[in-house]
Amino acid sequence: MNVEDSEQMERFLQDLGLRRVERDEEADVILLNTCSVRKKPEDKAFSYLGELRKLKEQKPSLVIGVCGCMAQLRHEEIRRRCPHVDFIIGTAQVAQIPALVREARQKRRFLLRMDLPPRKGAIVTDVPQRHLGQPGAVKLKAFVPIQYGCDKFCTFCIVPTTRGRERSRSTQDILEEIRALAERGTKEITLLGQTVNSYGKNLLEGKVPFAKLLLAIAEIPGIERIRYTSPYPRDYRDDLIRVHRECPKVMPHVHLPLQSGNDKVLKEMRRLYTVDEFKAVYWRLREEVPDIAITTDLIVGFPGETEEEFQDTLKVVEELRFDSAFMFAYSPRPGTKAADREDQIPKATKRRRLGELIELQNRITCEINAEQVGRTYEVMVEGPAERQPVGAQLWKGLTRQGKTVHFEGGVSPGDMISVTTVESHLWGFLGRIVS
Repeated sequence: MNVEDSEQMERFLQDLGLRRVERDEEADVILLNTCSVRKKPEDKAFSYLGELRKLKEQKPSLVIGVCGCMAQLRHEEIRRRCPHVDFIIGTAQVAQIPALVREARQKRRFLLRMDLPPRKGAIVTDVPQRHLGQPGAVKLKAFVPIQYGCDKFCTFCIVPTTRGRERSRSTQDILEEIRALAERGTKEITLLGQTVNSYGKNLLEGKVPFAKLLLAIAEIPGIERIRYTSPYPRDYRDDLIRVHRECPKVMPHVHLPLQSGNDKVLKEMRRLYTVDEFKAVYWRLREEVPDIAITTDLIVGFPGETEEEFQDTLKVVEELRFDSAFMFAYSPRPGTKAADREDQIPKATKRRRLGELIELQNRITCEINAEQVGRTYEVMVEGPAERQPVGAQLWKGLTRQGKTVHFEGGVSPGDMISVTTVESHLWGFLGRIVS
């Protein structure tokens, strides 16, 4: 979501005639898009803003703006600690960036825009203005938000505070955007939402099931691959699983956040499912879509988590064998219920538990990938690999299951090719083109 937000910001800045530069010293405008999911990115943001203070002293005309979730949550502290910042905007105000940059250049006064859309009854219609970029721009893969905010209120999560209540875009707006992207050359889209499969509950047009939206997108000429993130386990319905089984454009990859393998911890997190309910969705996906890859999110060290409860998470991970996982030590977020608890887990314990979980999941990922050596997958070529061996030209792409493959060959971005895997790694595969 933050990547997509940053792309939107860049497009709005391009409307002012600005272009991207490689070094801070060359810039006339610097926007810092921030995250508040954990404390570490907030610390990095303040550190970077400290560096920009020196640059602003050397170049007083420089306009500095802070955006994103940390801006929404801690704008008073940012203004106090960083008086060299010209404006701060919240998560729902991206479209105001051009006007704020112009005003900051002309009047040289601090500007603040923080309002989140109000919720009137069950319907929220105020969604951010979208910008598709300059005409003719080709983007092979694109993120498309279909939903903003969240209504789940997990006790560890700050998103409902930073991004507001859940609100869905109309199907017409979504389909028009994706058609426009397809006409410009986009072949793969990833639908974004905090709980993306709860899409369509509060629309003026009436309830639109997420599965119905997927099928409508699959009808758009030029779109060959459809992905989405992140779904909520409790909101998985039979029709969505059926779409995975029957619609070839919907990729066989689901990122299904578990968070913990213990029911007591899940309840205290306010995750509205049990481990058994999660397993039921997991195994149904595995049964209905045999070649599916399932990845997850996991948190260790939630307040009050005992050693036995942590061991439950390890047992579930060993049983389910996720293809990969994003794994985190719990980070208290001020303003959330979990942050106010007195039974916080010591940092050393959280680090140790996280290390054990990473070691286990990495082993499982390597075992799964090793089992897939020798298989042939459809790969969409994305471009040259980041690291090139001496004397070879490696390209990279993703399988339908979302796994990275590096390979040699005379290919072009956007090509759909068949690649046989010949060597496995934690990050994916080396492969050989067969067609």
